[in-house]
Amino acid sequence: MSGIGYGTPIEPEGTSRTGALDTARRGSQRRNLLISTVSTVVFFALVIGAIAASPGASKVVDAFFSTSGFEDSFEPIVNGFWLNVKLMLVSEAFVLVLGLLVAVIRSIPGPVLAPLRLVALIYTDVFRGIPLILVIFMVGLGLPALRLDFFSDLSVFTFGVISLVLVYSAYVAEVYRAGIESVHPSQSAGARSLGLTQFQSMRFVILPQAIRRVIPPLLNDFIGLQKDTALIGLLGLVEVARAAENYAAETFNFTGYTMAALLFIAITIPLARTTDWLIERDRRRMASTAG
Repeated sequence: MSGIGYGTPIEPEGTSRTGALDTARRGSQRRNLLISTVSTVVFFALVIGAIAASPGASKVVDAFFSTSGFEDSFEPIVNGFWLNVKLMLVSEAFVLVLGLLVAVIRSIPGPVLAPLRLVALIYTDVFRGIPLILVIFMVGLGLPALRLDFFSDLSVFTFGVISLVLVYSAYVAEVYRAGIESVHPSQSAGARSLGLTQFQSMRFVILPQAIRRVIPPLLNDFIGLQKDTALIGLLGLVEVARAAENYAAETFNFTGYTMAALLFIAITIPLARTTDWLIERDRRRMASTAG
């Protein structure tokens, strides 16, 4: 009794063992972090050293990383990139709506909608099979050739939006459809038992769950959409890639291409990390639910 005071807590044996395991785990994590940091620094140092030691390194730096080139090309490149951003935002709005409409048509059963389901199937198969660059040429060069008043008055920007929407809506429709099919049939059966119609159960029960599940793959598609806006320059629109090409043709310096690439990276990397975060969040939520 003399060795133990009344206010001294007695830790169970399991508690001390758990604390030792936590300490060992934290130490292992710090060691792994240190090793990965050192290996990463060494790897990039070797790569940079190999590039710097190459015979034409100075010429590459002058051609693609010129300080004066960054200053001179800044305004036209940024203006061109802003056009790419507008192309992406406008196209994305239409893609979300058209892709969802096609997915819903393909997912609703019934003989009455069989013709619409066939049209939706043909649309997704055709525009997922044709390369975007060919769609751009067919829309941008084919529609004006019809000599219809409405199509003749459209701008190159509009033709670019139409091309992007046609192709990416087909991909997004399949993403939506996968989300719809991932919802358990009992959800639809429960909604119908409550008196909801097929359309109401799709709108209020199935789609909210499906859309929440497909947000990460949708973001991946829009990363590709942002990059593919550069192809619209083939129709003569002075977006970022065409602006960089014009600067290179005038100055024989390719720093504009580097600046355009950095601007695309500034948009796509945050989107990619957001996608990873959403995927990890969903994985943790599913793991906690299963547990």
